[in-house]
Amino acid sequence: MTNAPDDVPRRAKRASIKTQPAKAKMSKTKAPRMKARKPASPALVAEVFRRLHAIEPEPKGELEYLNPFTLLVAVVLSAQATDSGVNKATRGLFARADTPQKMLALGEDAVREHIKTIGLFRNKAKNVIALSQQLLRDHGGIVPADRDALVKLPGVGRKTANVVMNMAFGEATFAVDTHVFRVSNRIPLAPGKTPEQVEAGLDRLIPEPYRLHAHHWLILHGRYLCKARLPECWRCPLNDLCAYEPKSVARA
Repeated sequence: MTNAPDDVPRRAKRASIKTQPAKAKMSKTKAPRMKARKPASPALVAEVFRRLHAIEPEPKGELEYLNPFTLLVAVVLSAQATDSGVNKATRGLFARADTPQKMLALGEDAVREHIKTIGLFRNKAKNVIALSQQLLRDHGGIVPADRDALVKLPGVGRKTANVVMNMAFGEATFAVDTHVFRVSNRIPLAPGKTPEQVEAGLDRLIPEPYRLHAHHWLILHGRYLCKARLPECWRCPLNDLCAYEPKSVARA
């Protein structure tokens, strides 16, 4: 008997293996990097703030407060909360406690009850009491007009310190919240990957006539026009200056 019938499939199989095309090697090409955006020119920066100034010469923050201490507390409470929500909570709180001494006398439980409608209210109540204690111990109950001293207080970061320095003491500081960060990167004015980078860029670029109110103009612009999900480009006074694309159009 011959083994031919068994040999044929084996030979055919070997032949088919040999004739299969070699697999192409995958190329390791990297995705092209996005070009770093450059800060705006001095002329563009000046025009942005000239227009914002023309619309609202004296912009104001929307948090309600009575003095530097209540401003400090309000800004601490505003983290991950809306200004309107904070205002509703602090009206009753500040009516009872508008100094560190009164806040300590009120106590953490009562503070917590006043601010329970605000996110993270338990931890924030602890911080309000702790910063009141530290103000009394280290600063005689007075809010220091110094950023380095402010950031040492419980619950106070650089953004909060910048807001207090600007609104309570008239310093030209740049508090970079989510609105300022978004607007600065979209136009772009002072693009950056972190709030600190944006703050440093704004500090270098914004000319003196506009420095004091600059962060308020950018906050309000981001809150009411240059919104995160649907910026209202069709009615933006900076539309022709802004590089953001695609520009949104008015809904029918």
